[in-house]
Amino acid sequence: MTQAVGPQYTRILSLGAARGDLDVPNDDIIGPIDSSDEWIRQRTGIISRKRASKNVTAADLAVAAGSEAIEKAGIDPSRVGAVLVSTISGTMATPSVSTLVAERLGVGTVPAYDVNAACAGYTYGIAQADALIRSGLAEHVVVIGAEKLSEMVDPTDRSISFLLGDGAGAAVVGPSDEPAISPTVWGSDGSHWSSIWMTGTFQQWRDGELESFPTMRQDGQTVFRWAVWEMAKVARQAIEVAGIRPEDLTAFVPHQANMRIIDELAKQMKLPESVLIGRDIATTGNTSAASIPLATHRLLEEHPEASGGLSSRSASERAWSTAPRWYGSPRIRGGHFEPSPRPSQSRR
Repeated sequence: MTQAVGPQYTRILSLGAARGDLDVPNDDIIGPIDSSDEWIRQRTGIISRKRASKNVTAADLAVAAGSEAIEKAGIDPSRVGAVLVSTISGTMATPSVSTLVAERLGVGTVPAYDVNAACAGYTYGIAQADALIRSGLAEHVVVIGAEKLSEMVDPTDRSISFLLGDGAGAAVVGPSDEPAISPTVWGSDGSHWSSIWMTGTFQQWRDGELESFPTMRQDGQTVFRWAVWEMAKVARQAIEVAGIRPEDLTAFVPHQANMRIIDELAKQMKLPESVLIGRDIATTGNTSAASIPLATHRLLEEHPEASGGLSSRSASERAWSTAPRWYGSPRIRGGHFEPSPRPSQSRR
C-alpha cells in the first residue's frame, strides 16, 4: 500500500481582494440607530464601510478575490488542487459557495468545501491548506474568506449592524523550500454561543414565528473582553510555538472586529513600534472571514517592502485560530504585490 506524501513546508504565495462596490459612511446609517458619526468612530474606529450592491453575492466577491490571487501567484489554474471558501453568508444551504467559486475560477473538478467558522474562518482555511499540501493531497490550495454581511443586518440595531461590511480576501497556498507557515493554535468555545447570535432560526421565519427575517446581534462588552484577554493569550502562544519573538514580526494583522480591540491586543502583546498593524476596518468595516486577508492585502499594497516578513494573524468569534506566517516569497520580496494608493496604514 502507498500513502500520499507532500512537501515538508508551505507558504502563502499571493493574495487577492474584492470589496463591496458601495461606500457607506457613518452619516448614512446613524439615523435608524439614533446615533452619530462621532459615537461610531469613538467606539469602533470606523469611518465608512464597504457594502455590495443588491445583485452582488458573496460568491461574486470570492471569485474576484480568488482570480487575483491565482494570477499573482503566477500558476495555471490547473495546478490548484482544492478550493476552500470560509463564509457565513452563502445564499443557499446547498450547493456550497465553494463549488460555484471553483467552477468560475476555472480550476476544474477539484475538491471544494465551505468553512463555517465566522471571523476565524480564513485562518481555519489556511491551517487546512497547509495540511492538505504537506499530506500530498494538493499542490496548491486557494483559501478565500468571503462575506456579504449587509444581508444579515437590521438597520435599527445598535449592537452590530453599523460594524459590518462586505468583501472577500483570498490566498494561494503552495509548497515552500523552507518553513513559512508555523503551527496553528486553534480551538472553539461553545460556552460563548450567546455572545454573537441571530434573532431567530430560518425555520421560525418560515413558520411565521418571527416578525422579521433573522439578523445578527452581539453582546458588545462580552465580545470585547473575551477578544482582548483570551485572544492575546492565544496570539502569544502562537508566537511561542513558532519559535520566534514579538520583535521578529514584520506585521500583526488581527481580525478587524473593532479598532479598540485591535489597539488593545497590540498593547497586550507588547509589540514593538516597528511592527506594522492592519487597521483596514476604518474604511472597510468588519467583514468577518474576509477581514484578515483584506487587511493583509491592503497592508502589502501600502508596504510592499513587508513581503517576505513574518506576520501574526489572529481571529476569534467563539472559535479562534492564529499562527505566524510569511508574506509572499522571501526570494521575491514583494514581487507578487503591486502597490497602489490607499489611506495610510498606521504602525503602532
